[in-house]
Amino acid sequence: MALMTKQNNYRQPKGMPTQEQILEFLQGSDTPAGKREIAKAFGLKGQEKIALKKRLKDMAEEGLIDGKRTAYHRMGGVPKVTVLKVVDIDDGQPIAEPENWAPDAPGKPPRLVVKETKKMPALKRGDRFLSRTEETPNGWRAHPMKKLPARTEGMMGVVEFDGAGKPWLAPVDKRVRESAPIGELGEAKEGELVLAERMGKSARSPVKIVEVVGDPLAPKSFSLIAIAKHGIPHIFAPEAIAEAQLATELPLSPDHREDLRGIPIVAIDPADARDHDDAIWAEPDGKGGYRAIVAIADVSFYVRPGGQLDREARKRGNSVYFPDRVVPMLPEVLSADVCSLKQDVDRAAMACHFVIAADGTISDWRFTRAIVRLARNIAYEDAQAAIDAGEAPEYLQNLWGAWKLLAEARAARDPLELELPERQVRLDDNGQIAEIAVRDRLDAHRVVEDFMISANVAAAKALEAKTAPVVYRIHEQPSREKLISFREYLATQGRKFALGQVITPGIFNRMLKDIADPAEKALIMEAVLRSQTQAYYGPANMGHFGLALGSYAHFTSPIRRYSDLLVHRALVDAYKLEQPKPKMDLPESSGLADRDRDALHQITDAISQTERRAMEAERDTIDRYVAAWLSGRVGETFDTRITGVQAFGFFATIEKLGGDGLVPVSTLGREYFRYDEAAKKLVGESTGTEYATGDRLRLKLAEANALTGALKFEVPDADGSPIERRGQRPPPKKASGAPRQKHPQGQRGRPKNIRHQGRGKKR
Repeated sequence: MALMTKQNNYRQPKGMPTQEQILEFLQGSDTPAGKREIAKAFGLKGQEKIALKKRLKDMAEEGLIDGKRTAYHRMGGVPKVTVLKVVDIDDGQPIAEPENWAPDAPGKPPRLVVKETKKMPALKRGDRFLSRTEETPNGWRAHPMKKLPARTEGMMGVVEFDGAGKPWLAPVDKRVRESAPIGELGEAKEGELVLAERMGKSARSPVKIVEVVGDPLAPKSFSLIAIAKHGIPHIFAPEAIAEAQLATELPLSPDHREDLRGIPIVAIDPADARDHDDAIWAEPDGKGGYRAIVAIADVSFYVRPGGQLDREARKRGNSVYFPDRVVPMLPEVLSADVCSLKQDVDRAAMACHFVIAADGTISDWRFTRAIVRLARNIAYEDAQAAIDAGEAPEYLQNLWGAWKLLAEARAARDPLELELPERQVRLDDNGQIAEIAVRDRLDAHRVVEDFMISANVAAAKALEAKTAPVVYRIHEQPSREKLISFREYLATQGRKFALGQVITPGIFNRMLKDIADPAEKALIMEAVLRSQTQAYYGPANMGHFGLALGSYAHFTSPIRRYSDLLVHRALVDAYKLEQPKPKMDLPESSGLADRDRDALHQITDAISQTERRAMEAERDTIDRYVAAWLSGRVGETFDTRITGVQAFGFFATIEKLGGDGLVPVSTLGREYFRYDEAAKKLVGESTGTEYATGDRLRLKLAEANALTGALKFEVPDADGSPIERRGQRPPPKKASGAPRQKHPQGQRGRPKNIRHQGRGKKR
């Protein structure tokens, strides 16, 4: 039911309102306004109400309004009463966003300044609250009405029992600190990983178990936790699978495609690659340069706009990769088979032809739809070994020769060069962790990367030449605010940074190159990374700062990125690459739909969000694997590097392995440590001992929780034992009802946050 307060007192003209009058009324209304309120305000009766219903429906279809018939609001705006979530605290001022902002809604979620009242408890990041909203000339304002209970993301946890035999749900999200009472246990047993949902609206409401996942430390569980926590769609609708199966029957005809089957095109991928969507070829052009082809799986031929398959792909936005599985953007019959470029098999491809000049610049690009038959699928390591041994076939030698020219042009362009190691989890045949290591960076990786960058640049420029829509991959240069923070931080390190200069990636590269000390270099590199903006997709070109490129679009991975599929469709239209209409029940066009042309802002905002969701899920899962890997090594000391400092302690990561862990300031001994925010360090007031971002030090692993991915470190003293805890307080007494059970499989990482006797105490 709509919440009713006073309606706005703007005097409405009587009679059927125009669209502009309806929008004006909705924006000026103090309360939620639906069809009934609009009809009353304009004095409508009988047939006029029926006409109003149709007008509102038309306005919704045109994208002018959104909401339900009991509470409309301007499209892109915020409902008058809605649930908001605090996403930031700006100088003590809470900033909130709508909690249920639709992925395909226009623009980014509005940010609302929260006007707190004495009746409401202070809001912090992550808090949810019911609020009235107001759009002012200075932006959106939120007037909180009621604070809402926190949500345990995904409501996933482990079943535990206290001393009284009462079941509790111990969360697997390390940000959720309290367990929840279980009201309906169902078939779940102690120690099992489960999905649950609240039985009431209160934060203290019991939960009921809706699904038993099983052993929380089984290899499959870590990725399942991330899928549930982040709400990643992982089950295809039957209609989408049926459409994908039908699409595999589309004929490949050399009469309508460029036949490249006689060219030795090769795909160089990781040894464990689940799909192969790109392949490359080059040969000398007799002028000191090379002719080159980048062949990409022709996904747009099979996934057509308007179909169920397209809707599923857009909802997912991208594939999500975990050590033990992949959640694909497309059904496996396409992603792992028909759209995967394989050796000695005919495949549909979108081919980018271009010329690499003797100075490494690319020109004369053109795009065709082709048939390819790969000469080889080869792993990065095998390709590199063949080159290093001098035994590589001619087609590999040509690729390396062309790459050396591209590398020279890249060096002249001077893109941002940051050493960011990639952790790789290797599993054995039983799905258990065999090894966690930093992935080696080979020239073979750089060869493929520079060919892909060249094709992405060519795609962007080819579409610009036709004034066609482009989905750009955008990385804006650092904001002035971030550069000011960067300068202030460098000042604490005795270094200068001029704001008046033109900021280029090369400035950061030269700064890092001039630092000889590895510890200091790591420290400054962290600061450079913090100063950068986050890359995103958009239809308005803002350049790619990190790559030092003026025009850049993702073209090379349409199997796993919806952005690339949109670029392929735009190329089909711009260069008239449409194939004959299929004689089957599939959408006719493989180009860009008119509705997508008009909604690129909304689509790119949505896929930018799904990309961030995937990155967080993948990172969370790796953290859990690392914690599981380390859980048997609690008590050992490791070489670590500090990655972040806060007033409550500092975070460190194990070198050559990863895994961020907290060192609470309370474990640093009796000395009081002052937090220097500008320098991002803790300083001991008595001894001057400092802990700063980038510092390397030996730390003792105190806890490793495989379920949450959380690690905890301690600073050992000279003889290898932890230093005294400040204040020498005795350890807390065990609550009377607290269980003393071991973590499943004997791990040390059981969640230590169970509540006892219903009093909400943490252990």
